[in-house]
This record gives sequence, C-alpha cells and structure tokens, in this order.
Amino acid sequence: MSELEQLTQAAHLATDGTAAGARAAIDTLSWLASAIHDDRTAGRFIAWGQSSVIDENTGAGIIPRALFEELHVQADIAADWPIGNAGVLHCYGYLLSLEPTPYGLKRERWTEGVLAHACHLPPDAFHPWREGPTLLARATAVASALLSSPAAGATQVIDARETRLALGAVRGSTALAYAVAPSAGATPLLVTMFPVADAIVPLTEFRTDPRLRWNAA
Repeated sequence: MSELEQLTQAAHLATDGTAAGARAAIDTLSWLASAIHDDRTAGRFIAWGQSSVIDENTGAGIIPRALFEELHVQADIAADWPIGNAGVLHCYGYLLSLEPTPYGLKRERWTEGVLAHACHLPPDAFHPWREGPTLLARATAVASALLSSPAAGATQVIDARETRLALGAVRGSTALAYAVAPSAGATPLLVTMFPVADAIVPLTEFRTDPRLRWNAA
C-alpha cells in the first residue's frame, strides 16, 4: 500500500465522528503523531494564526469535530470549534480531510507536487511522510520566506488587523502565502499557502475586496 493510500485509509477511520476514530486515524500513521509531537516540542505552531475549520467555499467542516479536537489536544493547543490553529488545520487537518471542494481535496497541495513545483522545489518537498523536518516545519519555512520576499503582494487592514498576501510570481501559476495579525498592532501570523493558476487573480481580488480570506479567523 502506498503512503497516499495509507493516508486515505486513515482519513476514513475518522469519518465516524468519534474520539476513538480520530485517535485511530492519527495513530495508524506512525509519522503523523511523531510530527505533531516534534512541532509542539519545538514551538512551531506559534508561527501560525487562527483559522476556521468551516470551508468558505462549501460551508462544511473540512474534518469531523472529534478529529479537530484530537489534533489540537496532541498539539497542546486550546481550540474552540470551529476556530483552531491554522498550522494544525491547514497542514495536518487537511491531510485527513475527505471533504470535496471546487479545487479538489485540501491535502493535494501537500501530496500532488503542484505547490512544490510552484515553489521551485522537488515534487516530494511537501510529502508529509518524508523523513527529516516535519511538514509544518517545511511549510513554515517556505511560506515565511515567500512573505518576506514576494515577487508580488499587498497588505490590507481588516478590523484594525494587518493582513498580507504574497505571491511567488507577478503573473501565471505560482505559490500564494497569506498571513493575518491576531490583533491590532501585532505581527501577521501564517494562515495558509497553496498554488494558484494565475497570480493576477488573487492579487486583484485581495486589493478590490478587502476581507479575511481562505478560512482565516
């Protein structure tokens, strides 16, 4: 069985919505619990802001509530459904999501290689089961670098909170990173990173329709 098939099998274990199913989903992937523990010990989750588990496109939860809660328990982060840590949800929650969206499954940004290609990295750069630094560590490093030195980007203030959009290219397919300050005057924290087909589209929408985006809370 391939790593991707194992990931899908684990995701199905959590669909019963129980605490036992959530724990089984995580425990069946030996690298997942280890990665969360490593990130928790290293304090990596503090680089990420808040996100809703309710997808803005579908209006549905990307993962069952029991899995949402178990992931945050393992990360040692207090969370109140549907708002949780963006690193927990966008990295590890998305891996175990079977909720269809207009853009495919959420995990595909990490497993399919499109985002890695957009970041000029090897196809397996974000494979979560890869040995070495955790997925969260790799995503944090790449997204932070993109936000610090984007090819194109913009800043908006929403309800006194600074939001930042960063793109790896001025036009065409590229990577997008997004950060939102937790409060007025605070430094924006990472919310998400994903590939886009044309950099001009999200940049134009960001500038003309100021609001929190991509499930930020």
